[in-house]
Amino acid sequence: MKTRSGIISLLLAVLLCSGSVMAQKVGSTSLQFLKVMPNARATAMGDAYVVLASGAEAVFWNPAGLAYAENYEFSLTYLKWIFDTQQGAISGAMSFGDWGSVGLQLQYVDFGAIDEALWVPPYTEDILYPGLTGRTFRPYAIVAGVSYAAAITNKFVTGITVKYAHESLYNGDRIAAVRGEFGTDTVSAKTWTDGLLFDFGINYNTGFRTIRIAASAQNFGGNVRYAEESSVVPMSLRLGIAADMIGTDALLLPAESSRLGIAFDLFQPNDYAQQAHFGVEYEFEKTVALRGGYKFGYDADGLTAGLGLKQMLGDLRLALDYSYGMLHYNLGDVHRISVGVKFQ
Repeated sequence: MKTRSGIISLLLAVLLCSGSVMAQKVGSTSLQFLKVMPNARATAMGDAYVVLASGAEAVFWNPAGLAYAENYEFSLTYLKWIFDTQQGAISGAMSFGDWGSVGLQLQYVDFGAIDEALWVPPYTEDILYPGLTGRTFRPYAIVAGVSYAAAITNKFVTGITVKYAHESLYNGDRIAAVRGEFGTDTVSAKTWTDGLLFDFGINYNTGFRTIRIAASAQNFGGNVRYAEESSVVPMSLRLGIAADMIGTDALLLPAESSRLGIAFDLFQPNDYAQQAHFGVEYEFEKTVALRGGYKFGYDADGLTAGLGLKQMLGDLRLALDYSYGMLHYNLGDVHRISVGVKFQ
């Protein structure tokens, strides 16, 4: 009875968090890079991953999945994003048995080189590129976090993440030219921000075949500030369900060598309407995997696809995953590569 009451309390807490998220409709948020998720397996399945996230990968999606870590695990992802933006993410997980599991994450985002320009009014047509200084600068962002997860029962696990996020829009303080009544002056403004954020997650095995449900609340924290402007961080809620259609104890067709799983997530950000993620994964002999997905309710995102390979090398299980994402409006394509290592 106490265990059941604890589970109900945690579920109510997540629902309260979701109400808080949906109440903060601000139209736009800061720290937008936090919405660009790492891990090629997850993104190949259309981001429908809140249930499936486990081990070292879970620190980015649902910290509760960290409880499924075995011994030591590491994951490394490289992402080629739009407009020369690149992102690297590394995570690790360590299991302490009945004491739970601990995970670490580090993300770095390079937004590429941008030409520096100063606003120098008035504009005249004889100046081809007004305000350009001939210099460039490179905005960047960093996230570092630690996670903890533990099993409450043999079917229910929960986890939490504490992370520090820093974003710099310019190399140092921005010096802007302002032309006034008595000439041109320079002013300094803060061009970076940082904050402490929290993620919470739960994962529940229903006990009926392979059906599992999960939820995670991400990026909860106070407002951040650039110069004099205060902005809301991109808080969000993920609710998902996943099951195997083909495989061991599957819903439709039992099989030993093959597995076909599907996953569906509802995603509610605090600066946009509700969105949905759907993913499918076919795996043969736990070695080769083909994946696909679709992201519903997005302006630019849509179809996703990818593949994965697993191989034992002594006591190491190596995984190599690739994902492809199609973007609309001539934004190009998105490619991710992930490498995972598990110590058996």
